[in-house]
Formats: sequence, C-alpha cells, structure tokens
Amino acid sequence: MSQSVATELELMIGGMTCAACANRVQRKLNKLDGVTATVNYATEKAAVTAPAGTDPSTLIATIEQAGYTARMVTQEPEPRDPVRALRHRLFVALVLSIPLCDLSLAFWLLPGLRFPGWQWVSLALAAPVVLWSAAPFHRAAFKNARHGAASMDTLVSMGVLAAFAWSVYSLLFTTGSELHTGFEITTEAGGSVYLEVAAGVTAFLLAGRYFEARAKRNAGNALRALSTLAVKDVTVLRDGVQVVVPIAELLVDDLFVVKPGERVGADGVVHEGRCAVDNSMVTGESVPVPVVPGDAVIGGTVAVGGRLIVRATKIGADTQLAQMAKLVEQAQNDKADVQRLADRVAGGFVPVVLVLSALTFAAWLLFGQHTEAAFTAALAVLIIACPCALGLATPTALLVATGRAARLGILIKGASALESTRAVDTVVLDKTGTVTSGRMTLAAVHPREGVDRADLLATAGAVEDASEHAIAAAIVTAARQELASLSQVQDFVALPGLGARGVVDGREVVIGRTSLLATPLPEELETLRQQWESHGKTVVAVEWDGSVAGLLAVADTVKPTAAAAVAELRKLGLRPVLLTGDNSATAHAVAQEVGIDEVVAEVLPQGKVELVQRLREQGRVVAVVGDGVNDAPALATADLGLAMGSGTAVAINAADLILVREDLLAVPDAIRLARRTLGTIRGNLVWAFGYNVAALPLAALGLLNPLIAGAAMALSSAFVVSNSMRLRKFASANPSVGRPEDDRITG
Repeated sequence: MSQSVATELELMIGGMTCAACANRVQRKLNKLDGVTATVNYATEKAAVTAPAGTDPSTLIATIEQAGYTARMVTQEPEPRDPVRALRHRLFVALVLSIPLCDLSLAFWLLPGLRFPGWQWVSLALAAPVVLWSAAPFHRAAFKNARHGAASMDTLVSMGVLAAFAWSVYSLLFTTGSELHTGFEITTEAGGSVYLEVAAGVTAFLLAGRYFEARAKRNAGNALRALSTLAVKDVTVLRDGVQVVVPIAELLVDDLFVVKPGERVGADGVVHEGRCAVDNSMVTGESVPVPVVPGDAVIGGTVAVGGRLIVRATKIGADTQLAQMAKLVEQAQNDKADVQRLADRVAGGFVPVVLVLSALTFAAWLLFGQHTEAAFTAALAVLIIACPCALGLATPTALLVATGRAARLGILIKGASALESTRAVDTVVLDKTGTVTSGRMTLAAVHPREGVDRADLLATAGAVEDASEHAIAAAIVTAARQELASLSQVQDFVALPGLGARGVVDGREVVIGRTSLLATPLPEELETLRQQWESHGKTVVAVEWDGSVAGLLAVADTVKPTAAAAVAELRKLGLRPVLLTGDNSATAHAVAQEVGIDEVVAEVLPQGKVELVQRLREQGRVVAVVGDGVNDAPALATADLGLAMGSGTAVAINAADLILVREDLLAVPDAIRLARRTLGTIRGNLVWAFGYNVAALPLAALGLLNPLIAGAAMALSSAFVVSNSMRLRKFASANPSVGRPEDDRITG
C-alpha cells in the first residue's frame, strides 16, 4: 500500500502484562484489512499504518475486544498510576508473606515448633495475598480466558490458585500431623500445604513487576524531559508592542522576545541582541554557546545573561525539539529482527508451558509417584516459565539507549541502525560542515582587471542567495554586510558539487568550480587560485556572459574536536576517509590537520555514491557522515548514514543516526553507544532463551521448589531490565558532554 493512501496512528495499550499480550494485540490489529501494526510491550504503544480515513475507534474496539484497553496517544493520559497501584499490592504481599515463609521454614527445619492451629494461621496470612495482592494476575487471566487466549498472567494465576486450593483441600481433609509445608519436596503420602508458595510467588512476581514498571518509567525520562522543554507561552512583538500569546499562536517570521533565563519559544534566527545560549538539554553540550544577530537558535534552549529578539523559522511540530522527540519515540517503538523472532516464540510460549505442566503431572503419576510430588513438579513448571524476559530483551535496551543518546545529542532512528553499526569498518567523513565548522567566511575578493569589486561581490551574492550551501551562505553574508541590497536572481539552477548559475540584471552568471567556466582562468588568476588553495582556502570563480569576472576565496575552520574524533574512530578499529567536492589542495590540508591519511577530493554527489559502492564492493562495511543535500545520496547508499543535526532536512531524512551536537566526537560516541546497545540486546536474548531452556526441564524433573521457581522467574525479568539500565552510564568521549546518569532505579 502506498503512503499516499495510508495514515499513521499511534495508540496507547493498557492491560498488557507480558510479550504474549503484545503479540496477541498485534495479531488482532494485523487481521484488519489494510492495517499493519507493531506493538511494543515495553513502551505499551502500537504503531499502526492504516488506510486513509480509518476511524481510530475501529482499531480501539478491536483491541478492547481482545481484552485490553486502548486510546489515542494525543488523548489525555489515564490518571491511574500503575507503579503506585503495584506498590500498594506489593506492600501487603510482603508484610504477610515474609512472616508466613518464616513460619513455614521454621516448621520444616524444626517440626517440634508446630503449635495447634498453625495451619489456620498460615491460611489467614496467605488468603489476602492470594485473593487481593494477586488480583491483577487473576483479572488478566480471566479476561484472556473469556477471549480464548492465554498469557503470562494465566500461568501465574493458575499456579497461585492451584497452590492455594490444594492447600485449603489439605487443611480440610488431612490431619495436622500428616501435613507438609511447601518447603518439603516429599514423596511421602500426606497433605502438602503450599500457602507460603502461593503467597511468596505472588510477592516475588509483584516485586518484579513493580521494579520493571519503575525502570520503564525511568528509562522514558529522557523523552519526557524533551517534552517539558517546550514553552507554553511566548512574548511576541506585534506593531512594536510586546504581547504574550500561547505558543500555538506563534507564526513563522514572527519576532519574539527571549529574556535572560527564559527558554527560546521556537527555532529561529537571532534578529537582535547578544548572549550565551545553554543547549545542554538538546545537544548535550554543557558549555553555553554565544549567539549574535544572524545565528540560529533552537527552541527549548535557555538564554543565559542576555535578551534576544528572535525571528521564528520553525514552529510547532516542525521544530527541532519536536522532531527529536518524535524520532526518539519512533526508535523506542522499533524492533530488531532478532526481537521479532523472540516475540513469535513468546506468542506460542504460554500454551506450550500449560501442556508441559499437564504432561509433567501425568508423567510423575505414571512413574508411580504420589500426587503431592506430581503436583509440586507441575506447579514449578507453571511458575518458573518466563516469556516476559523474551519480550523485554530489545525494548528496554532501546528505551534506555535512545534516552541516553538524546541526552548526548544523538538520535537513533531505530533498531536497524544499531544492527548496521556492528560490522562497520570504514567511516567516510564529508569535509564541509562535518569535519570543518561549515561556518565559512569570505576571506578575499579578487576581480579581474576592468571589473568593479562591488559589482563582482553583488553579482555573486545575488546568485548564491538562492543556494543553501555553506559556501554560498558565506558569500551572501559578506555581500549583505558590504552592500545596501542584492538584485534578484532569475532562472536559478543549482549544480550540486559544482556551483550554480542564474541571470542577474540581464547577465548570465556562472559561479563555482573553475571547471564550470567557459574559458580558462587568465595566468594571473590561476596563480592566485593555486596560492589560495595551498593555504586551505576554497576558491570560487565567477563568470558572466562567457567572460571570467574574478575569484572569491572562502575559508573554513576545522572543528576543535575533529582530530580527537578521528583518533577515537581509529581506536574503534575504523578506517577514516575524507570525502569532499572541494579542491584537492584544500582537502589534503584539512586531512593533515585532523590525522586522516586517505582523501578523495573534487567529487560530485554521484561520485560520492560511486565511492561508497566501490568500497562496499571491496568488502567494506561503510558508514557515511554528512550534512548537505549533496551528501544525501551517499548517506542513503551507505550501510550506516550519520547526519549532522545542523544539516539539511534531506540529509537528515536519508540518515540512520542524527548527530544534534556540532561536536564531531558525537560520531564515535554514536557508534560506541549503538554497538553497546546491540551487545546488551543480544545478551538479554541469550539470557532469556537460555533461562527458559534450562529452567523448564529442571522444574519438570522436580528439582526446583515452587517458591524458588517463582523467585527465579521474577529475577529473570529483573536481570533483563537491570542489564538494560546499565546503558544509562554510557559516557561520551567528550568529558564536557552529558555526564553519565546515576544507575539507580528511582521512583
């Protein structure tokens, strides 16, 4: 289905308690005509692509018919806090189950301590835990049963109720001297009381769910922090008068005031004023950046020590802050290919466990064991199975990693980007705007004899005013500073990697590389060109009506952290290559300064794509870092594309990772974090699969007490979550950027 007849919706799903639930909701949605859905258990969201005009209520009704709740993400959130509700139930479970387990353990070790009526005291302690604290498990299992489905809650509820019911039966129909506690794995005849198992397993599982919910909430803190940066009101200049209006009423080209300590209302360009701007929450850079008229500012950043008047260029959903939040959320909802396999396994996991538990019970009886021993083994199988760990393996790691990356000024578009970083061995770096600052300045203007300098600059500025290239911006800025106004260019044509042409005041003008010129440079200008290029300057030639008019020299500066970034890339075992459409002399001067040995210069956009393809044919796995329109094809062709956040929308759309920071150390940071995240995901999956493969046979053989099985199941999910939370400690190679977060789970 083409995108032109499709719409994308996002739903919040309530009532999911394990990966099997998410798998079931996804299957139900995908059965609808024209609907493609991905349901993420960790974020509790469904990303849905549906035919244009699809009523969201149809999707919501489908989910509700499956036994879950749903609402549009844009709707107000439900007031109920699941973490708080879990905390209350866990508190009651712990208060009652700890003394119950202590009593049972004491009676097992020292039977002489048993007092008349001990079993009824145990029942009084266990009943509230089984019937109230475990109620969410029972409620979810009942809903699933009504719809002919089974989930993790089915296993837990069946296990807890079976243990409780068996215990009550034993209390009613077995004398006190013949009773055994659940700690005793016995093959003797008599009644076994599993009250401490029922209560203890409930407490363990509630504790696991509670800490899992807190961890998921904390992992999403970065996304919530981004959303809180948006201002609600902004002071707009209307006819010279300051008017406070809601941010929704701000329009493009409006002038708005930012007072010291206030947040910038929207993306824009400084119209008046000078101050430092704290970009730390957006780019991760802790040192405020000075801005002057003409500089761009990002919505959500803070003005420090000065007043600004800003002209709005992007508002609402188009701002960089809104786009960052959207990309982070999309990445958190993405799934790695290996996770899709895990989800399929988890989807059929519960029925298999139910069958295995029944077979275990039958097998023990078949081999002549007592009913109590058979029940103990079957109960352990029900309780120890853990599909939750399978479902949490990827989402929790992505949730934490994307949040941490956002704090470091790195946006990960999805799990596929992580998988691409694993094998990358070559990094192709675009020069202008990536290795260099991209903030070029006009260094020199040299007209040909008989051509007026002001005329040369004005004509060049008029043509370049229609271009987005950094070199063009430098020429236009200088022209506007020196001249009162610029003429309007007609019939403008951009020549990517070469320059541009257009008609100014009736003259056909060509500006760019000397290869564009109809005639060769005169000897004097050729000598000057070589001299400028040997000093690392970029030379721009201007020609009108078929005659060379003069040369302009534009200078760029290497980013302060470029050399350190190249060194970090080498430490990661990566081979850096400098790629540019600029002249060879300038490119080699920059490469020498930052420590790159391999340089490919004077390359057109198509040539950049051909270079990437040639490297891939040599067996290389290639990452490309760029920022301009002319980099977009190479970014899309590469195995991994990294776009500088200051770059064009075309480049950003073509990339897999977006680097909001101007700091080039963001490149090795992004690759290291992506690789570490992928390693964490794989470790989680190995644990989740390995745990279930090893634990289920042990339980079926009667080697695990049900109480220990419950603890092991809770710890399995806790391991996956805590292992993922370690990514919060990831540190940037730049010590001034985003200090690692505390790894504690706070709530």
